Amino acid sequence: MSLFQRGFDELFSSVSNSPYIMSNAANGNDNKKFKGDITGPGVPSRVIHIRKLPSYITETEVISLGLPFGDVTNLLMLKAKNQAFLEMNSEEAAQNMVGYYSTVMPVIRHHPVYVQFSNHKELKTDNSPNQERAQAALRAVSTSHVDTSLVAPSSVLRVVVENLVYPVSLDALCQIFSKFGTVLRIIIFTKNSQFQALLQYPDGASAQAAKLSLDGQNIYNGCCTLRINFSKLTSLNVKYNNEKSRDFTRPDLPSGDSQPTMEHPAMAAAFSVYGDVMRVKILFNKKENALVQMSDSTQAQLAMSHLSGQKLHGKSLRITLSKHTSVQLPREGHEDQGLTKDYSNSPLHRFKKPGSKNYSNIFPPSATLHLSNIPPSVMEDDLKMLFSSSGAMVKAFKFFQKDHKMALIQMGSVEEAIESLIEFHNHDLGENHHLRVSFSKSSI
Repeated sequence: MSLFQRGFDELFSSVSNSPYIMSNAANGNDNKKFKGDITGPGVPSRVIHIRKLPSYITETEVISLGLPFGDVTNLLMLKAKNQAFLEMNSEEAAQNMVGYYSTVMPVIRHHPVYVQFSNHKELKTDNSPNQERAQAALRAVSTSHVDTSLVAPSSVLRVVVENLVYPVSLDALCQIFSKFGTVLRIIIFTKNSQFQALLQYPDGASAQAAKLSLDGQNIYNGCCTLRINFSKLTSLNVKYNNEKSRDFTRPDLPSGDSQPTMEHPAMAAAFSVYGDVMRVKILFNKKENALVQMSDSTQAQLAMSHLSGQKLHGKSLRITLSKHTSVQLPREGHEDQGLTKDYSNSPLHRFKKPGSKNYSNIFPPSATLHLSNIPPSVMEDDLKMLFSSSGAMVKAFKFFQKDHKMALIQMGSVEEAIESLIEFHNHDLGENHHLRVSFSKSSI
């Protein structure tokens, strides 16, 4: 065994009772010993059966297992049997939950628990004291949606690996951090010549436990030291599942290896700088072509003159006026495989109000972006980290001297600035603030 592998194992043994946290068969090995409600993985149900729970577990902790995947509509606790049944709001949410926990074993209070579909299609509960506690927990969760701020500043951790002698992979970090809770999303990147990661748990308690246990620990013997802080970000936005980023709640995400086709949100965000986008349609036989309907012809001309010829994902955009006067929505009962999206009520609209100041802030694409609606708690490093997390280079940053709700950020190129605007315009920064991003006429 090599020296650095031994060090990795030492770190692992200090935080794990099992040699390997992530397992493709995490939920299947114990089925033969169990005589209860067993349904094979191929029979989906809204009801989830959870086994091997620690005896001192709370209702809220069980509910938190399901919250990342959708609303939890009912709960049945069987504490004497160390089991629980969780009813999700949809079968799709339940499938995402079981699919996720089949690859990353959920851990509650240092105990691995087992998750599978139940053969019950819905939960019927009575008015016993146990059930009253469960219903009270459900009501509290639906009211507050689990206020983790009481436990920790954030459920997102910023991880810096110092003294990087040996490479550290995304999977290795997942393996280490999964001991303290379910890792929902993770992004790794290099910033200021340092290997860094952003990692999101479903709750602040898991993030707090991971920080307390791992901050200052070495991944490998004598090197690769973890420095962990809470991030100001409330959530991570992951576009691709690959070796640089992973959203475990969205196994359907593309890998990003192939040349991306046109995407509705990307087109809507890019064109929204120059007018309000009403509808976007990706062409059936030419997925790299799209129709974008603006609210009027002036806005269409503005978008065409400013965006045509600009590069997006390495390819030049070619924009012309269409012979079609509008994009037709599919008739009721006729699906078009999701090729047409209606954005008439989109929060991306900038020009709804007559005389909006956005009319006077229309500029051609540039490497410098104008940011606004920044909450007071978000600092320069938080925003630089956010814009670096997509793999782009941040060259410079400056808050406005008289108004810290606004800032300028300079990206590595105009192409990176366009991609960053698409990615982060309307991004939720917490405290009821959604980031506003536009092109700047000034540079830093």
